Amino acid sequence: MYKNRTKFSIFAVVMVLLWQVGVISADTWRLQPGDDFQPTSAEGQDRFLLKVAHIKNLVNTGQTEVVRKEFDQLKKDFPEIAGPDLDAFIKAELLFCEAKFTKAIRAYDKLLDEFPDSKFAEAALGRQFEIATAFLTGQKKPVFRVFKMSRYTEGVKIMEKISTRAGIDTQIGLKAALALTKSYEKRRKFNEAYIKWWEISQQWEAGRVGKDAIMAMARCKHAVYNKQDEGKRHLYDDSSLITAKSYYNKLELLSPEDAQQIGVDGIRKDIDEQLAYKQISIAQYYQKTGHLQAANLYYDMVINDWPQTKAAETAKAAMENQE
Repeated sequence: MYKNRTKFSIFAVVMVLLWQVGVISADTWRLQPGDDFQPTSAEGQDRFLLKVAHIKNLVNTGQTEVVRKEFDQLKKDFPEIAGPDLDAFIKAELLFCEAKFTKAIRAYDKLLDEFPDSKFAEAALGRQFEIATAFLTGQKKPVFRVFKMSRYTEGVKIMEKISTRAGIDTQIGLKAALALTKSYEKRRKFNEAYIKWWEISQQWEAGRVGKDAIMAMARCKHAVYNKQDEGKRHLYDDSSLITAKSYYNKLELLSPEDAQQIGVDGIRKDIDEQLAYKQISIAQYYQKTGHLQAANLYYDMVINDWPQTKAAETAKAAMENQE
C-alpha cells in the first residue's frame, strides 16, 4: 500500500508541475476522494520544471533532433508520466517542431480522439490554437518561419474544431471562438461573425463576455447593412438594422456605461435615419409612378415612426406639395 501511495504522490507532483509550465491546465485532472498528495523533494520538482520548460523552448525553436533526445531522457527520468498518450503527444510535438503543421494538427487530433482525458489534451489544444492563429493571420514568428501567406480556410476549420471539441464554455474554446470573430470581422464577413458571437452569447450570458457579445452582435448586424454601396443600401433588406437596434437597446438596459461609452444614442439615430430613408425611397418611387395613395401611406409611416429624422421632414414637405 505504501508503494502505491508513493507512486501516486509522485504522479500528483508531476501533474502540478505540468500545470505550472503550461503543459496542462488545472481543469484537466481531479483528485479522487480518499487520495492525497505526498511531498517530494524541492530539488526533484525544480529539475522536472526546468526540464519541461527547456523542451518547450526547444520545440518552439525547431531543434528537432535535440527535442527528440530530450523527450527520450524525460521519459527515463520521470517514468510516472510515460504512456501511449505521452508518445502521441511527443509525435505531434516533433511534427510541430519540424514545421509540418498540417501533419501536426492531425497528430494532435489523434491524441485528442484516442485520449480525450489525457493530461496532455490541454497542451495539444493550445498548440492547435497557435497553428490556427498563424494560418488566420499569416504572422511571421520564428516557429512559423515557412509561412509566406495566410492559410485562412484551414485556420477557420481548426478554430471551429477547437471550440467544438473543448466547448465554448471553456477558456480554450472561448479563445478559439473569439479568434474566429476577430478574423471574420477583419475580413468583413459580418454575418459569420454575428453567428459566432451569438454562439458565444448562449454560453456566456453574464459578465464581460456577455456584454461584449451583445455589443458585437449589434455592431455586426449594423455592418451587414452598411457594407453595401451607400447609394444602394436602401434597396437591401432592413432586417439587419432592426436587429442591430434591438441589441443596442438591450445593451443600454444591461450596461448603461458601455452604451454611453460607444455612443449608442448616436448610433440609434443613424439607424433610424437609415430605416426612415428606406421607407421614404419607396414612397418617392410610388409618387413618381403616379400611385399617390400608396406613396402617402409610406410618407405617413415615416412621419409617425421616425418623427425626429430628416426623412420625416422630407415626407412632410412631399405631402404638402401635393396639396
